Amino acid sequence: MSTNPDIVVLREGTEGLSMESYAETLRERLPEHTVALARTPTAERELVPQAQVVTGITIDESLLEAADRLELFACTFAGTDHVPMDALAERGVAVTNAGGIHAPGIAEQTIANMLVFARNLHEGWRRKRNGEWRHFQSHEFTDSTVTIVGLGSIGQEVVKRLEGFEVETIGIRYTPSKGGPTDEVLGFEDADIHAAFSRSDYVVLACPLNDLTRGLVGEDELATLPPNAVLVNAARGGLVDTDALVSALQHNGIRGAALDVTDPEPLPNDHELWDLENCLLTPHTGGHTPKHWDRLADIVATNVAALEADEGDEGEGDALENVVYRPESTDE
Repeated sequence: MSTNPDIVVLREGTEGLSMESYAETLRERLPEHTVALARTPTAERELVPQAQVVTGITIDESLLEAADRLELFACTFAGTDHVPMDALAERGVAVTNAGGIHAPGIAEQTIANMLVFARNLHEGWRRKRNGEWRHFQSHEFTDSTVTIVGLGSIGQEVVKRLEGFEVETIGIRYTPSKGGPTDEVLGFEDADIHAAFSRSDYVVLACPLNDLTRGLVGEDELATLPPNAVLVNAARGGLVDTDALVSALQHNGIRGAALDVTDPEPLPNDHELWDLENCLLTPHTGGHTPKHWDRLADIVATNVAALEADEGDEGEGDALENVVYRPESTDE
């Protein structure tokens, strides 16, 4: 176990990935610093009080009591609802997240799902499984209209990958006046949602789940979609009214759906969605990437440099990346 570490990696892993690999990647990025992996609760209690930076899924409040050197908690998740933000703020500890590191993989899977429906590849897989050499018809993705709900890191990566496909794009964002990378940008008002959906061949959900977006795609919105439309949910299951979606898929209200997330999740093995041939299901795998630790370590390394710049410039250093909370400077 390293002594006097600058950076401590907590023991709880994520997505089946080794925290030892994360610690080793941080050591490669930060060769001038001591990075320690706390493998046990005892190690966490011994190492965290020595650290300037702690990184992990969350941090137990009891560990903060003696963490007098701690300046930054780097969460390994994009969401921080599970993190003791109030306790960290009280101690003046900045918090960052892992937002954006999954975006390339999710965007690639989103494009793949749209192309599956465009070319009816799932029908080809069914005929291969049944040993049927029979022709089937396909569509073209070219000249389609794709609506991307949410223009954050995931939505932007989707739009970037749509370039060259000769499709029209509509973006939905909280403040449409900011514009965006899509051909057209609308807001989350009901009128805008229905206006976009009514023209869409594909709708990609890439927005957070909150009070505004919960149940965003319900019976009314599905009724507005053209019968040839495909819904791709790459965000959170709660954005969609599952019962309404099942009904739309069963009665040809829409052509299909590709769901990386569901409500409920995990999806019970007797749920109707499993039996619908026009519904593609992946068990929350869209964000998996072998570059997980590389991208996260890049963020943490950049932020360690920013903290050091702050110290050298008396609080006027570089801004943190992926910042969720940062204490206000007390300098005059």
